[in-house]
Amino acid sequence: MKQVTYKDLVAKIAPQIKEYFPWDIEEKMNNDDDLLFLDVRENQEYDTMYIENSLHVPRGILETAVEWDHEETEPELVEARNREIVVVCRSGSRSIFAAYTLMQMGYTNVSSLKTGLRGWNEYDLPLVDMEGKPVDPEIGDRYFANKLLDYQRKPVK
Repeated sequence: MKQVTYKDLVAKIAPQIKEYFPWDIEEKMNNDDDLLFLDVRENQEYDTMYIENSLHVPRGILETAVEWDHEETEPELVEARNREIVVVCRSGSRSIFAAYTLMQMGYTNVSSLKTGLRGWNEYDLPLVDMEGKPVDPEIGDRYFANKLLDYQRKPVK
């Protein structure tokens, strides 16, 4: 039996998820659409740079953050079941899983940012740092660049 990979799982789920490119989201923002950006990256990633006013819920606690009576409960997210939610991550893969989870849990208007924040930054849309100050797109380019280390690469046989 073939081993299922992360990329296989993303490819299987992606067709069920509405995806938007950064320029599509920019148009929605210009139309004053009531978007909730949900950033599902890890804490240190979010603290480095994020879309201003986005809600941060790491992927690992998403299922409990969307319900009342949990230490991780995020009231804004619990009450957003019919609001337009754009899920974001670094490259657009984790956001696919998070959007899928939200749909399974009854959210009706969920999408994923195709290309993730890497593409958002490349399109020169604004990001801010943990102090709320604008991040220069060149700094974003360096931050979002792939940093795969040799020991993380598949061994050559």
